[in-house]
This record gives sequence, structure tokens and C-alpha cells, in this order.
Amino acid sequence: MKKDLIIILDFGSQYSHIIARRIRDLGVYTLLYSYDISIHNILSKKPKGIILSGGPCSVYEKNSPLISKNIFKLHIPILGICYGMQLISFILGGKIEESKYKEYGKVDFTIDKINDLFYKIPKKSIVWMSHFDEIKDLPKELKIIGHTSSCRVAALTHINKNIYAVQFHPEVQHTKFGIFILKNFIFRICKCNSKWKINNFIEKSIDKIKKRVYGKRVILGFSGGVDSFVSAYLIYKAIGNYLNCIFVDTGFLLKKEKEKISLLCKKINLPIKIIDAKNNFLSSLNGISDPEMKRKIIGKEFISIFQKESEKIGNVEFLAQGTIYSDIIESSIFSSNKLSCSIKSHHNVGGLPISMKFKLIEPLKELFKDEVRKIGKKLGLPKEILYRHPFPGPGLSIRIIGKINEKKIIIIKKAENILYEELNNYNIYDTVNQAFIILLPIKSVGVMGDKRTYEYTAVLRVINTEDFMTATFSHLSYDFLEKISSRIINEVEGINRMVYDITSKPPSTIEWE
Repeated sequence: MKKDLIIILDFGSQYSHIIARRIRDLGVYTLLYSYDISIHNILSKKPKGIILSGGPCSVYEKNSPLISKNIFKLHIPILGICYGMQLISFILGGKIEESKYKEYGKVDFTIDKINDLFYKIPKKSIVWMSHFDEIKDLPKELKIIGHTSSCRVAALTHINKNIYAVQFHPEVQHTKFGIFILKNFIFRICKCNSKWKINNFIEKSIDKIKKRVYGKRVILGFSGGVDSFVSAYLIYKAIGNYLNCIFVDTGFLLKKEKEKISLLCKKINLPIKIIDAKNNFLSSLNGISDPEMKRKIIGKEFISIFQKESEKIGNVEFLAQGTIYSDIIESSIFSSNKLSCSIKSHHNVGGLPISMKFKLIEPLKELFKDEVRKIGKKLGLPKEILYRHPFPGPGLSIRIIGKINEKKIIIIKKAENILYEELNNYNIYDTVNQAFIILLPIKSVGVMGDKRTYEYTAVLRVINTEDFMTATFSHLSYDFLEKISSRIINEVEGINRMVYDITSKPPSTIEWE
């Protein structure tokens, strides 16, 4: 039986791929296309439903992304999300303006009228908002089916067509009944069947890598995180010793990280070469404080090392990386229509130099972190690999805000080591998804042993997340927070003040740079 298809039209939202992920998880095949795909092309794919994503633009601005009104004549169910809702209203003659009350984060939502989209959804629930525009005048073809305290039109429907829209984001985990809303649209409104599975991803990936590489050698920039481990293991299964894993000691690693990586690689029989390049990276970043420049310099240094190594190895044509969807999305490389606002360059995405000679192999670039872990589990990777906390390729260099020097590196390494010790002592490590320290370029006055101190401020960041596209801070005990603060300030020379970051993503990112 031919699998059903849902098409998502991308208007540049950071969440577009999460929508696709959620629907794939429901067992329905999903494709993401640029908003400017032709009506003819849409029809040729025979979708059972169309979703209009959110986006960073305002529909009333000049050159904002629009779609043809003819899409409403296709007799295909449509769901608009955020910008997608405003777009539906705008195209049908509604008026959109900047809202007096902007909404970001968790908001109380009330259903005004029971309908198929909200079938068996409680009348009141928590939803996740991220908008600064609102519908002022509603077209006569549309009617309101939900509101919040500051948004009169938080959900709407067409009076006689299967067209629905919501101002909030049902695809993110913080919308409590979001997955049920998507289920209602996919199964109740679009009448899809759950037929698509990801079970054959490993076999397809291995076969694809074999055919593409075909006797050439591959260098893999190995970071030691779950993404690079899974990528390396997949590629190694495909081409064996034609893969050359290279782990670069940038000088910005956690304490004893090289030793841990070596042991884990031996455990799964994965060959790896470790290169000491501490001096290169530190000298390249001397005097640099801009985070984007840091990432691009680091990306350039990595490629320089890989190119030198490739000359030693010979016949190297490909560079492999553990790039995943969230890396691409935040670097805004992902967007099919180039409307996305760049959040930050990742050293392995936006930080790569244009002049790079290698062809890229990124087997995980369409997966999110939790999907990568599922693949790793199927590959038989041990728990200590699968559930390692993410550690950025640029390492501690982007956890030192501002300029970098050896003294700051020593300070943050000691602080991070204390954090990991206490996470394990309190049995917290496996209950949170990421935890780390940020060293600020801010000094404050303190008192130690009756003497005045003037030292750095450090930030503790601990988050819980499903896919690393959205996140909330972890609700840790005061006892744990007090222990971390006490140990770091008493044991790490150079820090005399600790603060805890309690912002969610969005509006913040998880890392600070």
C-alpha cells in the first residue's frame, strides 16, 4: 500500500523540522518544501494534508513570503501554525498588525468551540507561543475557535472548508496537548494511515555511504559526543578501515576527556587518532571576543588539520561529521527558502570555510538528538556513549564569554570538573539533558577570609529537553545548588560569585555563544 504524505511548506521557522519529526513519529511520511513550491507540484505529490509553518517575517511587510490563494481550492486539508495562521487570514482579506501584547513561552489557552482539530482536547490547557503580530480583523470566511488572555484569535477555522490554524506551536513539547492536536489533524481531518517507519534507516544509510564513497577514504572529525559516535559507527560499518577518525585536542576539552574518548572507542573497536593542537587554537583565538568569529576561526583550524592529515593518509575525498538537524537549523543553512534568521554558526556547519576541498558526509543531518540516540541504541552502542551530555565542538572556548586566555581555561576546567563530580554524587547526571558552566567577563567584589576579592562571575546552566530545539531549565534542589556554589567558589581560584540561568529556549539558546 502506498504511504500517505503530509507536506509542510516552510516559511523559515526554527520549528519547521520539528513539525516533520512529530508527524514522522506518528508513522506518517512527511516532506518539507519551500513555501514557493507551485500548486502543480503540490498536486503531483498527492498529499493528504498541507501544513503552513511559522516564520520570522510579518505578513504585512514588503517582500514577505506569500502563497497563492489557489491553495485553498485544492480540497486538501490545511493547518496553519503561527505565521501560517496569519498568512491564511491575510490572503483571505484579513488585517494583521503588530500586537500590543507579545507572547513568548507558556500561555494559558482556551478553546471557544469544539471542532475536529481540538477533538478530546481539554477546554483549557498550556500552549507555547512565540509571536509579535496578531489578527485584528478576521475575514468573513473564518471564525475564532480559541483565545488566550492577550490574543483574541489564538485559533481559527474556515466556515466550510477543512482549513484550520493556531497561533501557538503544537509541535513543541511545551504545548501540553500539542501532539494530540497534530494527531487530530493528521488522522481525523486528513484521514492518514500510520504506515511509515524509520526502522530501515541504518541499512539505507550504510548502503548509501558504500555507494557514495566507493574506494575513497573518509576523514571524520570526531568530537566524542553521541552524534559523532553514531556517525562514526555507521560509516565504519559501511567502509571499515577506509574511515579515519580524528579527535583534535583543541585545549578546550574537559578534564581527562582524551582518556575517556580513547577508552570508549576501544570498547566498541573504533580506531581513532588523537592530535594535539592546543597551541594552534589558542594562538588563533588570541584577542577574539566575538562569538561568530570564534566559531569560524575554530572551523577553519579544524579543516586545516584535516587537510594536513588527508595528505598523510592519501586518497581522502570526504569529510564526515556528526551534524544533526538542530546544528543546521541554528546556523540557518537548513532553510529550504533561505528565510531563516541565523541564530549562530556551528563550527561544523556555518563555521566551515568556503574553500574547503572535501565533500561532506553527514549521515545524521536529518535527525534530531533523540532520534540519533535511537539509532545508536539499535547499533548496540553502550549507555555511557548514548547518554553523554552534549559537548560543543569548539569546547570551552564558547563557554568563556569574551576573550580567551590560559588562566580562564584553567578556571572553567576546574569548575566544570566539580559540576560533573556533584552531578554524579547527587545522581542527577542521567536525569538532566545538559549541564555546564559559563565564565563571564564580569568581575564583582567579594569577601574571602576577611579580605576583599575582585573575581569572575560564573553561571550554572542545566536544562531538560527532548530534542534540543526547545528546552527548560532544570528544577534543581537548593541543596545541590548550594553545594555547587560552595565548592566552586572555595576550590576554584578566580571565581567569587555563582548564578543559575533559569531561561528557557527560546528565547535563549542552550549554550551562551
